[in-house]
Amino acid sequence: MALKILSLNLWHDAGDWPARAKLVREWLDRLDPDLIGFQEALRVPRFDQVEELLDGRGMHVDYVKASDFWKKGGEHEAGDVGNAVASRWPITSREACVLPSSPDGERRAALSVTVDAPFGPVGFTVTHLNWRLHHGAVREQQVQAVCELALRRAPEQGFPPILAGDFNAEPESAEIRYVTGHQSLNGSSVCFLDAWAREADPVDRGFTWANRNPNARGELEPDRRIDYVFVGLPKRGGLGQILRGRVVCDEERSGVWPSDHFGVYAELRSELT
Repeated sequence: MALKILSLNLWHDAGDWPARAKLVREWLDRLDPDLIGFQEALRVPRFDQVEELLDGRGMHVDYVKASDFWKKGGEHEAGDVGNAVASRWPITSREACVLPSSPDGERRAALSVTVDAPFGPVGFTVTHLNWRLHHGAVREQQVQAVCELALRRAPEQGFPPILAGDFNAEPESAEIRYVTGHQSLNGSSVCFLDAWAREADPVDRGFTWANRNPNARGELEPDRRIDYVFVGLPKRGGLGQILRGRVVCDEERSGVWPSDHFGVYAELRSELT
């Protein structure tokens, strides 16, 4: 039995959202995830993006605002974008935090929940870090804060902590090397396993921001892997062991792509061997 996890940046309602939403729902049907972490999830007076996507699926949802959102479309409307968690099982507790910010006022947040899964409690944390390529120093502060949150809230008896989201940083960066235990920052160190890297095809580079996707190409940024599912070291007996990791939501239909990012999907062992 596997615990199935999906992380996807929704790109709020940019582009042709109704057509994109249809593709995202098809991926949800195909993958049937138990836990979902959404970034850039939009909430405005006219609609709640995650509730609309998950309508009829019976999932438990929580949300944290990251920043304000304004859009001119017919008339001015204001709302917010943030991170959302969806779970097949009840969410028993939660903690949200605002992450260290950059001088330009870009605001980011993290949401950590505990889920009452049939095989024991699961700690699941979702985040979205600063996006500018030169904001590595800010992201270094942010990963330290979000890793501390995920580790502190991990159930003492249960699954290893899971951390997912749009980190806007490549695997070779200091901020991701910190998460994966290859580098310390400010005298501290942690170690999560990268679900995609552990199971990837050695030829595949796992890009989640790719110029073959026209929603991304307009930003004139290089192809890179910036979205992740991380998991703590497996427990004795294999609980939490990475079984599969792959890039998803990476196919177009009639010129429509699900988002400007591709998603990451992982399966973790949920039974002791």
